[in-house]
Amino acid sequence: MAGDTARAAAEWGGVRAAGQRASDLELALRAELVARATALIPMLGANAGATDLERRVVEQNILAMTQAGLFRMMVPRRYGGYQVNMRTFLDVISPIAEGCGASAWVLSLINNCAWIVGLMPEQTQDEILGADPNARVAGVLAPSSDTRRVEGGVIASGKWFWASGSLHASWGMRCRIATAPDGRRTDQYLAFVPMSELSIEYTWNASGMKGTGSNCLVAEDIFIPDHRMISLADAVEGRTLSPFENEVLYRSAFIPVMVLSLVAPQLGLLRAALRHTSELAGERNIPYTTYERQTDSPAFQLQIAEAAMMIDTAHLHAYRAADDVDATAARGEYMAYDARARVRAEAGYIAKTTTEALNTLISAHGAGSFADANPMQRIWRDANTAARHAFVLPPVCEELYGKVLLGVRRNITPLI
Repeated sequence: MAGDTARAAAEWGGVRAAGQRASDLELALRAELVARATALIPMLGANAGATDLERRVVEQNILAMTQAGLFRMMVPRRYGGYQVNMRTFLDVISPIAEGCGASAWVLSLINNCAWIVGLMPEQTQDEILGADPNARVAGVLAPSSDTRRVEGGVIASGKWFWASGSLHASWGMRCRIATAPDGRRTDQYLAFVPMSELSIEYTWNASGMKGTGSNCLVAEDIFIPDHRMISLADAVEGRTLSPFENEVLYRSAFIPVMVLSLVAPQLGLLRAALRHTSELAGERNIPYTTYERQTDSPAFQLQIAEAAMMIDTAHLHAYRAADDVDATAARGEYMAYDARARVRAEAGYIAKTTTEALNTLISAHGAGSFADANPMQRIWRDANTAARHAFVLPPVCEELYGKVLLGVRRNITPLI
């Protein structure tokens, strides 16, 4: 672990020593991390079936992503992390998803939780990342209200669904409800707890993203000190607890970072589906027609073009959102409400476009897509499951943005 930290610091310092500007530093780091992620695609693809069957990311994948430094993308450089911006984050997560959607989902959300650690007080950051720069945190935003205040913190019990990456985490992040004496809900708090104090209830039996191990975290009368909790309302509005004001990444808008973490794997799944369909088109016929090769069919050509354009659209929305998040943070500003609502709408649109593009590709590829041996069925299941995450549901996200466009300020959720 110490060696990994020293290596990361040396890598960053070596690039800085070359006298490059900050933007050049980020581009050089992006190229290096993308190259590492891309090199893992064959191995991830070979293990994708086992990950799906075992309902957990196989350890070879976890070890490879750890050795490549990919779990440290959102860790502050003070702890040997790479502290990448959101554009780099998208570019690294997506090739992982080309090999294995579940591995990319776990990598994305564990990094997302590391980013939230970067919003916490220095004491908390030292406790989690200072002790182990490779610490992995599995988080849940859905709250539980079974807590009581004691001196210096709270005593908590309850269950928190669905903690992606829980089988590979050393810390858990869960959400608790704070209430007034009259029982009225006043806030929600994100809280960090060592996994050694939690148990896992194996509840993740979904048809898609099977390998994410998104199980239930269970706590029984555990003590959570105040310094390991942050108000969700404050986080959403950019009021963080970190004293390191010069760290641009942790000034990024909270909900936009959340939703970009959810759509990042979709980009790689889409590229994998398009590549698989296109590469085999010269070998597959269209049954009950005179076309011996799909590539000869104008209808097939149109479907491929249509899907490719939808995939490009998804990427363009994701990149615009990431660039806006990065640029606003770099200016030392917190993203405006309207812009944050638009990013949620873009995430929903990416989810909708993903399912439409995959349906087109599945229809073009044919019924063989659903054979167990065909990776298309796993890609389709993973992407369709991910696209139904509550944060990116298209009708909800579009309603949020529609209200903003029409000047309706009473929105249906504060999570914007």
